[in-house]
Amino acid sequence: MDDTDGGFQKGRKAATFLILPFVALGIGNLILILQWGIDPLWGFVLLPPILFISAIGWIAIRGGFAEDRTGDSDYNGGV
Repeated sequence: MDDTDGGFQKGRKAATFLILPFVALGIGNLILILQWGIDPLWGFVLLPPILFISAIGWIAIRGGFAEDRTGDSDYNGGV
C-alpha cells in the first residue's frame, strides 16, 4: 500500500465525519416533520434531496473540491 492509498482512506474518513452531522440534521428534521402528523408521503419527497446534497458534499470534501484552488496564498483581497 503506497502513500496515495492512505491519503485516499483518510480523505474518505474525514469526509464522512464532516458530512455525518448534516445527514443527522436532515434525517432528524424529516422525523420531526413526520411526527407532527404530516402525510408520510412527504418522507419520500424530502429524503432524496437530503441524501443527494450530502453525497455531493461528501464527494466535494473527499475529492478536494472544497479546498482553495487559486494557488495564491498571499492574496490580500484586491487591495
